[in-house]
Amino acid sequence: METRDLIPIEVVCEHYKLPVAFINSLQEFKLIELTVKKDVFFIHKTQIKEVEKIARLHYDLEINIEGIDAIFNLLEQVNSLKKEISNLHNRLRLYEDL
Repeated sequence: METRDLIPIEVVCEHYKLPVAFINSLQEFKLIELTVKKDVFFIHKTQIKEVEKIARLHYDLEINIEGIDAIFNLLEQVNSLKKEISNLHNRLRLYEDL
């Protein structure tokens, strides 16, 4: 992982006006992944959109971290089921064409 793709969490917290404890709780629930280098915590730039979504859910809609974790798990299951349905449709087309 390139160092230039990592952003210190203090910078993210300052930019989005989030407490560092909020970012730490996201890591505890495995909603984001932090990298530690020389005792400094970093977040990968690809996870910034996730942090934005989670912050909006938490602060604008007042959903707690546990609720956000449940929402993200359900969304992951929905996406998995969509892929499975697509694969089954493709397999079914093979038999319809015979």
